[in-house]
Amino acid sequence: MDYDVLIIGAGPVGSYLANLLGRDFKVAVVEQRTSFGGKACTGIIGAESYEMLRLPGKAIINKFRGASFYSKIISFEISRKEPQAYMVDRKILEKELAQRAVKKGVEYFLGTKFLGFKNGRAVLQRFNERFEIEAGFYVGADGVNSRVAKEISARTDAEFLGGYEIEIVGNFEKTDFVEVWVNKEINEDFFFWVAPINESLARVGTIGRLDPLFKFLRMRGLKETKIVEFKTGTVALGIRKPWIKGNIALVGDAALQLKPLTAGGIAYGMLCSHALAYSLINGRTRDYEKLCKDVKKEIAFGLRARRLFKYLSQEQIEHIFEILSTREARQLIEEVADFEEHAKTIKALIKHPKLLAKVLKVTPMIIRYLL
Repeated sequence: MDYDVLIIGAGPVGSYLANLLGRDFKVAVVEQRTSFGGKACTGIIGAESYEMLRLPGKAIINKFRGASFYSKIISFEISRKEPQAYMVDRKILEKELAQRAVKKGVEYFLGTKFLGFKNGRAVLQRFNERFEIEAGFYVGADGVNSRVAKEISARTDAEFLGGYEIEIVGNFEKTDFVEVWVNKEINEDFFFWVAPINESLARVGTIGRLDPLFKFLRMRGLKETKIVEFKTGTVALGIRKPWIKGNIALVGDAALQLKPLTAGGIAYGMLCSHALAYSLINGRTRDYEKLCKDVKKEIAFGLRARRLFKYLSQEQIEHIFEILSTREARQLIEEVADFEEHAKTIKALIKHPKLLAKVLKVTPMIIRYLL
C-alpha cells in the first residue's frame, strides 16, 4: 500500500491535517484506538479560533463569556458580552473531522499501532497482523509520548506531568463562566479549573498529582461520590525539536505545540497543521517550522511565564491577585485579552506603568522572566 502522506494519530489535529491534505494528496491516517474521543481533555477552544478553523458546530456543548479567578483569599471576574470560548465534546469533534476527511478520500486504519520505520516504510500492527505502508511523507500526530518523535531522535526539554479531569454532578449557577483556582498550598504544580457543561454537570481538573484534585473538590464543596466520569493523561510543557527531519514531521502534541499556561493544544496544533499543509502542497517542507514562528513565540513566552509561576509563593500570588482585581487591571484585561495569545494579555499588563510598578514591588523577578 502506497500513499503520498501517512498521518500517525487520528486525534483532532491529525484528522484536521488530513482534511487539509485530502484534496491534493493520497492520504492515510493510522490510529491505535478503535474509536474516537476518550482522552482527558476539557476541550475549551477560543471562539474566534474555532470559527476561523471552521470546526463543526455540532461539537459545541457550552459557550463561555468570562472567567472567575480565585486565589486562597481573593477573587475577581473578567467578562465580555459575547462568548470568548467554546467547550466541545471531544468524541464528536474527532469523529466529525474524520468523517470530513473520509469524504475527501482519506483512508483510516483504526486499531492499528505504529511500531516504527524500516527501510523508509512505516511498520504497523493491526490485531495480530503486521504490515508495512510506504509514503512519500510521514506525519507524527501521536501525542506527547510520540513514537514518531523517538524515531527521528527529536530532543525534548519538557516537564511531563499527569493530567486529571472528572465530570461531576453539582450546582453550577454561572454556566457561562469558567472558574480558575490558584492555591499552591494545595497544588504547587498548576491551577484547578471548573468548567460547567450545564447547571448540574461540570468538568473539573488539574495537572500535577492526583491527591490535590480531591482536596480541591472538598474545598469547593463537591462530593467524590458524585463523579460520573474520570479521565487521566499526560501533558508535556516544554520544547521538542526538530519538528521536521527529512520526510517526517511532527504536529500537535507530538511537537509539544501546547500552551504552557493552560496545557491546551488543539488550536496551536491546527494552526501549525495549516503551515505544514501549505509547505507540503507547495513542495517547500523546509518552511514548515518557519511558518509556525508565531506559535513558537507564544510557547517560548508561556514557558517563561510558567517558570515565574513556579518561582512565586502563595503569598506573592495573593498580592498579584490583589493587583489584578483592581478596576484598572480588569478593564485592561477585558480590552486586550485573547484566549489563544496569552502573551498579548500579560505584555499589556506589564507595559502599564502603574501596574508594573505594583507588581515589581511584589517580585522584581518579573523582569528576569517576562521582560
